Amino acid sequence: MKVNYPKSIMKKNELMGMGFPEEYLMRVYRSPAQNFAHKMNPTKINSPIIFETKAFEDFRQKQIAAEVKSMPRGI
Repeated sequence: MKVNYPKSIMKKNELMGMGFPEEYLMRVYRSPAQNFAHKMNPTKINSPIIFETKAFEDFRQKQIAAEVKSMPRGI
């Protein structure tokens, strides 16, 4: 099921407020396969992490599809 996001770009804390666990968001942020999550100011250590929500949702849906496809069936 696709999630509807209130904004096209959201901070990590806003996504956590929608129910996404911090561990999951950080795993996605650190994933080499992503190109949609960045720090607002990469030169600052405590800069907020922002996510482009459309690309994040596409990434999430691809992950879910891959997990479902890898599940054993008919055993």
